[in-house]
Amino acid sequence: MKKKVLALVLGAAMVMTTLTGCGSGEKPATAQAAETAQVAEEAAGEAGSNSEEAGAKETDAEAAKDIASADVQAIVDRGVLRVGVKNAVIGFGFQDELTGEYSGMEISLAEKIAESLGVDVEFTTVTAATRTELLDSGDIDCVLATFTITDERKESWDFSTPYYTDYVTVLVQKDSGIAGLADLKDKKVGVSSGSTSARSLVAAMIENGIVSGDGFDTETFDPSTWTDGISFAQYDDYPTISTALSAGEVDAFCVDKSILAVYHTDDRTYIEEKFAPQEYGVATKKGSGFSAYVDELVTGWLADGTIDGLIAENGIE
Repeated sequence: MKKKVLALVLGAAMVMTTLTGCGSGEKPATAQAAETAQVAEEAAGEAGSNSEEAGAKETDAEAAKDIASADVQAIVDRGVLRVGVKNAVIGFGFQDELTGEYSGMEISLAEKIAESLGVDVEFTTVTAATRTELLDSGDIDCVLATFTITDERKESWDFSTPYYTDYVTVLVQKDSGIAGLADLKDKKVGVSSGSTSARSLVAAMIENGIVSGDGFDTETFDPSTWTDGISFAQYDDYPTISTALSAGEVDAFCVDKSILAVYHTDDRTYIEEKFAPQEYGVATKKGSGFSAYVDELVTGWLADGTIDGLIAENGIE
């Protein structure tokens, strides 16, 4: 590049010398040529520097692409996409006890991701307490398990664009006399370990002036120690909470409404309020090249109506 620039400028200098000669007050042609050559050299140097800088950026981009490709290729080479899913949330992730088959919107979404990779899919049942442990350990490649996206969680894991938005609410026995948030004052509520439901419920009660909220901090909130106007019992899975509600161990069952729908029997009802929108996303290991791949798929399926179709197909609109 330097040689080409220098040759062009020197050529121009020779033409100018021929046309103007060396008149009075003008610099000799050789001096003009020397100056022109110096300018050309500086221009060539700048062009070379810009070229090197652009090359470096291109190299960085290629390196990043290689890392991303390597993470995706590792799954392709393995021939199996390993996905953490729920097994007791009808419409999202549910496993038939007799056949062992999984069904639901998140199951179909996982199958589509595997199909795009040209690999099989392997499901591992996870709970709110185990899904991130299995993701961090590398036992699974991603989580599609009604996993709510929060700023706090995004510090530890990557999330795709949300594929579904739900709300938190509370399920109670019809004969409990509990009809709304205010009726939950001084009651014990069952929640899933590791979920954000208890924090969302307390925040809603504070917002509605039911509890004072003294000492409430969204970052440090701990359901096991909270006793201001409401208390919580934590369980490892949803069926256990449902059983505890029937047995009177807890007065209410709080989680996302889509999950509660499974346990909404004839003798139970929801409270009036729903609160705390919950956006579900595909969770992947922090910094994984697979994250961008998944997000591109999800955004594409949101745009072309594929995900809307899966939502309607599974009756979770």
